[in-house]
Amino acid sequence: MPERLITAGAPLLRAPLDPEPPLMALKATVFKAQVQISDMDRHYYESHTLTLARHPSETDERMIVRLLAFCLFADPQLAFTKGLSADDEPDLWQRSLSGEIERWIEVGQPDERRLRKASGRAREVVVITYSGRAAELWWPQNGEALERLRNLRVVDLSSSEVQTLTGLVERSMDLQCTIDGGEVWIGNARETVALTPRLRQV
Repeated sequence: MPERLITAGAPLLRAPLDPEPPLMALKATVFKAQVQISDMDRHYYESHTLTLARHPSETDERMIVRLLAFCLFADPQLAFTKGLSADDEPDLWQRSLSGEIERWIEVGQPDERRLRKASGRAREVVVITYSGRAAELWWPQNGEALERLRNLRVVDLSSSEVQTLTGLVERSMDLQCTIDGGEVWIGNARETVALTPRLRQV
């Protein structure tokens, strides 16, 4: 334990410093979403009650993109994982009843090595980028290697559209999502945001 000097006109004494208070562990913030999905492209029409745990380091943009990813690939077996709290899991995955990974979904710009590993574990791997300039730089740096992964799909979202989408973020959300002809509309009772996802690799 560190020491401090105490002088009182007498012998030099050493006393322990007061211990520092322990750091409090930061907890995830829980968000709830009721989402009515009407996907004309896949003929999927269901309502889902979702719980999202936002890691302390996660932004509103990243969290709402995770929610949008669920809407784009909605399925009764699709689920959020531990996300940023687990290095060996994607942001979402869809597993068969026997435990096989049918779809592995990553949000952001994962490195090529991680995606190669995921490609060997899952039937399909999806990456959803959303950060504008960073995503534009990521693809030229990794695209040539990633094109060899035949089960990889890369979807790019406009950073400005995602920024607008964050206006829907609330601790409790009631949303409607419509998908038709590759276009996406998602909103609540007050506003609706339109998005046009762009496929980089199918």
